[in-house]
Amino acid sequence: MKAPELNEDFVDFLEALIARRAHFVVVGAHALAAHGLPRATGDLDILVDPTPENAQAVLAALSDFGAPIEAHGVAQEDFAKPGTVYQMGLPPRRIDLLTSVSGLSYESVWAGRLVADVQGMSLPFIGRAELINNKLASARPKDLLDVEALRSRISR
Repeated sequence: MKAPELNEDFVDFLEALIARRAHFVVVGAHALAAHGLPRATGDLDILVDPTPENAQAVLAALSDFGAPIEAHGVAQEDFAKPGTVYQMGLPPRRIDLLTSVSGLSYESVWAGRLVADVQGMSLPFIGRAELINNKLASARPKDLLDVEALRSRISR
């Protein structure tokens, strides 16, 4: 597993999540990079466990990071239910917090996660099988290309 390089905003926010003991998994293009398939991206996608306890930790991490949660009207409940997407910042430093991903439960993503050391942090990334299932469920053209690349990488 090749860990991706992260910019300082991403590192600062991930450190805030870790400090607050939030449950999360890195998904999206940074997870692809962790599986040896780097792709240009303008954001960091983070799946958070949508439970009330974890929502409290996520909101505290956002506050610690300096996110404008009050100005955006973000509340703890937003992170305690599937279907929430909270975006902060602009590409290439945008952070997307997700409470669900296509085709998978948080529990299945967590169970299949891979952990990698990235810039001094132990980070959970979506596992290869779960990443393939997520991309198949999303079914966007770029996701289907990613599935082909992931599968060809397995068969080598």
